[in-house]
Amino acid sequence: MFIKINGITIFYKKSGHGKPLIMLHGNGETHEIFNRSISLLNKYFTVYAIDFRDHGNSSKVSELHYDDHAADIYEFINKFNIKKPVYYGFSDGGIVGLILASQYTDLFSRLIVSGPNINPKGLRAYAKNFMKLKYALTKSQKVEMMLKEPDIPLFNLSKIDIPTNITGGSIDVISRKHLKLIQSSIRNSVLKIFKYHTHSSYIVNSEIIGKYIIEVCNK
Repeated sequence: MFIKINGITIFYKKSGHGKPLIMLHGNGETHEIFNRSISLLNKYFTVYAIDFRDHGNSSKVSELHYDDHAADIYEFINKFNIKKPVYYGFSDGGIVGLILASQYTDLFSRLIVSGPNINPKGLRAYAKNFMKLKYALTKSQKVEMMLKEPDIPLFNLSKIDIPTNITGGSIDVISRKHLKLIQSSIRNSVLKIFKYHTHSSYIVNSEIIGKYIIEVCNK
């Protein structure tokens, strides 16, 4: 399904029934990475799985910024009058979740983010070097955004007061220290590290994150 937002077209898939759940993917991906988890989640939630601008079936744009992604999702929620959804975001989706939850403190009922960073310093050196090489070869605006953004002040994170779950893999491209910094800056938050998993292995084409979302939302 498609909706016009902020002058562009956003693609989304709606399924299931129950409490609303917004799901956002990572850089260069689409909502389809969640398909296995959605098959579990739509028994408990009305799931809105969205393609970011310039991803999947959503409109292509000339430049990308996390704040634009956040503005799109905020407008999406308002257009459909979605009340107090649970928000789940992976990687870029997690960054956008942190931006939105700190700007609009009553927008979500719960925030769940996997592998987010609040600035590029959160990336491990090998990951950043790989991105620099990739950008030199491709000039991809998606990669450029990850190298230059986001820039979320710790003070902004302190504004988040809804229940928040932060996750990472034990072999994540985001450093454990950075994830702990995010967690320590948000009241009412917990950090879960998935042992033996990478940045994406417990999320992309996996039921693990779906089971985790169900678990934390049913506590």
